[in-house]
Amino acid sequence: MKNATAIVHAAPGIGAAFTEYTVEFEAGGVLGPAATQRFLYVLEGELEVGIARAKHVLSPGQYAYLPGGEKHPVKTSMPAKAIVIEKPYQMLPGTPTPKAFVGDEGKLLGQALNGDEWLEVRQLIPNEFAFDFAVNTMTFAPGATLPMVEIHVMEHGLLMLEGGGIYRLGEDWYPVHAGDFIWMGSYCPQWFGALGKVPAKYLIYKDWNRHPLG
Repeated sequence: MKNATAIVHAAPGIGAAFTEYTVEFEAGGVLGPAATQRFLYVLEGELEVGIARAKHVLSPGQYAYLPGGEKHPVKTSMPAKAIVIEKPYQMLPGTPTPKAFVGDEGKLLGQALNGDEWLEVRQLIPNEFAFDFAVNTMTFAPGATLPMVEIHVMEHGLLMLEGGGIYRLGEDWYPVHAGDFIWMGSYCPQWFGALGKVPAKYLIYKDWNRHPLG
């Protein structure tokens, strides 16, 4: 990493099985290749990502999936900010490994969660067995809530993108706003409700499509 600063939110050192961090790029900033697979979502400015000799310029709300061990240069000519998720890939017998791709959240159709049109989910990673994790955005209309307190085997990394609300973690309650990050370990009781006059939106990671015992 050159001309850039990493702000680490979650990593194996605190018990997470993945690493998630925000990168604040200066003009001329470069993010070097990773040994593990990487997901990158642009928050501010523009980033240039190289895939198969093609250059893709990503603006806020656009993203890229980059397999580990491959040279996919990430750089910028202007100040920029992105959230990055890295995780060692878990092979699945008989399943091809995923290829690099770029996407645009703004072009994805939102799906109502459990039929609730006040809560929209957008899947940024294809729901295919080749991928061993999922990244979604969830947008809550003012006053919308998750339908239940969830307890499950997946862990989460969650970055608030817009608005705010109240998050339950275990038996405690936390006010959250845009820019806040939450790491949730496996089996942590969790629930969210949006507060305020504007929608609340977050980007959420979870391990997926693999047996929890490996």
